[in-house]
Amino acid sequence: MADLDPVQHEGLLRVLGEAQRIGALGTQPVHEIIDHATAFVDALPITTQSCVDLGSGAGVPGLVIAIARPHLQVTLVDRRSKRTDSLQRAVLVLGIHDRVTVVCADVEDFSRRPGIRRSFDAACARGFGPPVYTIEWSSELVRTGGVVVVSEPPAESPDRWEHLQLEPLGIARYQRTGRVAVFHVEHS
Repeated sequence: MADLDPVQHEGLLRVLGEAQRIGALGTQPVHEIIDHATAFVDALPITTQSCVDLGSGAGVPGLVIAIARPHLQVTLVDRRSKRTDSLQRAVLVLGIHDRVTVVCADVEDFSRRPGIRRSFDAACARGFGPPVYTIEWSSELVRTGGVVVVSEPPAESPDRWEHLQLEPLGIARYQRTGRVAVFHVEHS
């Protein structure tokens, strides 16, 4: 459960509202977008100390996680400088610059940086890319014993993971938890 309720956080509502105004976030009401992103917060183990958000875009779910879990170190990664510039401003406005890092990089390049591979307790992805690509790169960033949390389509949609070979990607098992799937990383 979240430490703080991000749906009620005025700064987060304002920052994401601005992102929506400039076309960086969908048209769904901002409080609903935040509420949906709390599924990521709830899926993170309580022991999580560091989380990377891949394809952060406007900051969902990364900024929501940072607000809800003020003890976490969060890294927001996006390959588009326009998005990371906006994210950097949002982090400053929210006053979370001491524990949230914004990185402008492609995930493959980011994963090759010294000290990055398998260094995070968790990785999150919301609309990042095709399933196998998302799991492959997310699991590369997460230490053994960590988790990858990925946004899921509506419950009535077919299981998009059942045909993937997850073991070679370091995934021991996964479960769908409402609006997200949680993958348990166990590198061999």
